[in-house]
Amino acid sequence: MSSKISQDKNSGSHWTSTKYSKNMLMDALVKHVLGLMLYGMSDLGEVLEVVSQLTVSDEENWISAWSAMAQRLQSRAEKADQTGKRVTASTAYLRASTYWRVSLMCFNIPNDPRISDYALASSKCYERYLELSGYPGQYVDIPYENSFLPGHFYRSPVAGDKAPLLILTPGQDTWAEDTRWVYDGAIRRGIHCLVYDGPGQGYALRFNDLRFRPDWENVVGPVVDFGLQIPGIDPSRIGLMGLSFGGFLAPRAAAFEKRIKVCIADPGNLSWGDGIIGRLQTLSNLQRNELPPEMSSLVRNAAWKHGVSDSVKEVIQALQAYDNTSNVDKITCETLVMDGTAELNYGSAQKFFDALQCPKHYMLFDETTTAQQHCQIGGYAIATEYLFDWLDERL
Repeated sequence: MSSKISQDKNSGSHWTSTKYSKNMLMDALVKHVLGLMLYGMSDLGEVLEVVSQLTVSDEENWISAWSAMAQRLQSRAEKADQTGKRVTASTAYLRASTYWRVSLMCFNIPNDPRISDYALASSKCYERYLELSGYPGQYVDIPYENSFLPGHFYRSPVAGDKAPLLILTPGQDTWAEDTRWVYDGAIRRGIHCLVYDGPGQGYALRFNDLRFRPDWENVVGPVVDFGLQIPGIDPSRIGLMGLSFGGFLAPRAAAFEKRIKVCIADPGNLSWGDGIIGRLQTLSNLQRNELPPEMSSLVRNAAWKHGVSDSVKEVIQALQAYDNTSNVDKITCETLVMDGTAELNYGSAQKFFDALQCPKHYMLFDETTTAQQHCQIGGYAIATEYLFDWLDERL
């Protein structure tokens, strides 16, 4: 079963032609942060003020500009907090938390002390926001091997005595908190949400030094174990959603973790590394300092998060392990594949969908929805509506 979310094919340019940076990742992240305005996690003037200071592919400039805005907001929040202005404090803390996280999303120098400092600042701001605002989120440590995965449980205030649980897996660059468009949509509809940073992601990488691994079922298994211990969860209604790189990892987990009733891949693909490997192979004989700035950042980012040296060849070798071709037939739960006509590797999600042998549905966003970019960046409101109209009938 498949559907195209579209009415008529419009001609001419669309909003996606607006670029905030010539660096593809930086441009996407700015659009992502702008999309979080709907949830009070950013504000237009603040974001555009930072954008006006950015330099293409300059990681130092990126971390400095975003962290300066974060510090400004945190200072305002602390002053309001001290004088009993709880609403002002909570809203400012929330935006400060976002900007602290964003400052680290294009910064890939693992030993720089700002990484742990700014990650801690983001966490403290977010937890204080939860305390002051009453938003139904609670920080959790999920036991994982000899360590733990940091996350949050969001309890739906409109759920019944036994309600479904949706587990969210973020991507390579954004963090668990950045999936707000999904967990906020879930709890409004009676679905509890458990979000986490897995190995290679968010706080798990920066605090626990955990790196990505291809056998993601060994990550999701402990998360499901933890979720089933939470009071009010219906064990027969567990959903798993992955976004961006998480859209590759979640189906891998669902192939082996049979407690999952519904899997959502946004956008999903058979081999995550293929697109990146293709770009890197032409540069494999170059040293990292000889690479174009954007590719140099990509290599350092992947090397750090996968736990290899920053040579192009080692990064390519690490990425080759992220291939679901031999496991896709093991996915038996009903699966939704979300896609967009402006996806970076448009066509990959369709190939993944075609390979699935389980009950499946294909949801394509095009320019008439304004949600056609990677993981519906810039179209979170409409993406939430379509996603949960589908999920409400299945979870």
